Amino acid sequence: MDFTPGMVDARLPTPLYHQVYLILRDRIRRGILASGDVVPGEQELARLMNVSRITVKRALNELASEGLVSRHRGRGTVVAAPGFSPMVKGSFDNLIESLRLMGLETQIELVEHSSVSASEEVAESLALPAGAPVKRIVRLRKLQDEPFSHLTTYLPDAIARKIPAEALGTEPMLVLLEKAGAEVCEAEQWITATSAQIAVASALGVPPGSPLLCIERIMRDRDGVPVQLITAYYRSDRFQYHLKTRRKRASADSAWKQDG
Repeated sequence: MDFTPGMVDARLPTPLYHQVYLILRDRIRRGILASGDVVPGEQELARLMNVSRITVKRALNELASEGLVSRHRGRGTVVAAPGFSPMVKGSFDNLIESLRLMGLETQIELVEHSSVSASEEVAESLALPAGAPVKRIVRLRKLQDEPFSHLTTYLPDAIARKIPAEALGTEPMLVLLEKAGAEVCEAEQWITATSAQIAVASALGVPPGSPLLCIERIMRDRDGVPVQLITAYYRSDRFQYHLKTRRKRASADSAWKQDG
């Protein structure tokens, strides 16, 4: 089992015990430490990860408090039977409606919001002049109080001014856009795989470097005018997208096309 000193970093803002906790929790969730396995002892983990035994003990106690392990005198720390970890599902078949339902069925945590000048990239995506005022909003989405996505949204100032700040932490963005008179009718998105940077990893409760699904999306109104730019990071163990295609034959040639 590959525990090394380089896995934790005292220079990070995340406490050492929490870094150790996240590393162990990740291995349990991925089945590397399976139900019934004995976790390496406090002294061994402290040596392998170059931290104090107190740090390891606190991390193991956190895991035990969440029911992921049980601690036994003489036996050590044992991985508990897996519990139910709900998965959030999105669909390409009817993307906008799927996003609306996801917003209604999950919880929101507002991290921060501020008025900023649009960078060249943001301005181009929103069809605005570089440096134009935009609203930057960072939110977490949670299911059963556990985060599964980290969302950074940019709104044109003309739209953002119509949205009360207090609503940013309580209502889905699609609903807020509709109330502001910017009904979304079109979405264009790019999907990539990436690794979690420190700030996003801390917010999502995963170790830095964990695999994430990154989706960049531009939302447009019925006139094709951009009303929202969003960059979303999704935990790979808590979110999946579904796409169904079927083969359609219009001529001698055939092509795969998306249903819906």
